[in-house]
Amino acid sequence: MDAFTIALILLWAVVIALGIVVLALARQIGILFERVAPMGALMTDSGPKIGEASPKFALQALGSGKPVSVGAQTGRSLLIFFLSPTCPVCKKLLPVLKSAQKTEKGFDIVLASDGDAPKHEAFIASHKLDQFPYVLSSDLGMAYRVSRLPYGVVLDGEGTVRAKGLINNREQLESLFNAKEMGVASIQGFLDQVREA
Repeated sequence: MDAFTIALILLWAVVIALGIVVLALARQIGILFERVAPMGALMTDSGPKIGEASPKFALQALGSGKPVSVGAQTGRSLLIFFLSPTCPVCKKLLPVLKSAQKTEKGFDIVLASDGDAPKHEAFIASHKLDQFPYVLSSDLGMAYRVSRLPYGVVLDGEGTVRAKGLINNREQLESLFNAKEMGVASIQGFLDQVREA
């Protein structure tokens, strides 16, 4: 055999070995993807449970003074997004909320916080949040047992709690909408049901 034939055989052996390695890596990535499933909003056990009626609140939007009903039968789903002007993750999620307001039909979004009105009015102006009702109520946060921010609660049109949890990114926020649409308490619960079936 000449050197050219030997080199060709060695090249084919390397190509076949690399093909086997790529297939093995693809299999491992698939297994890893199954183990690290998408994670939804981090649910807490405190506050009203999923499927329970929400506490009712009649509030006024900061700035406009328009009435805001939480927990009432409105026929439209409601996302209550708890935030703070000093929370960096909350600020990061504001563009996501603006996008969700346009894409999530049948949902109203209310921003909720507590504290001094002037600080929040400056926050609304600096982040251009005029399109959202913004309410200040420590009782609202206490009713839902909000201990960390940002936190979201989804109510259906009848005022029933359908999803809730701590939100740190776009996927976790969207998981609240998805959980409500799928009729499950959380995406984690849904994935657990799928694994058991």
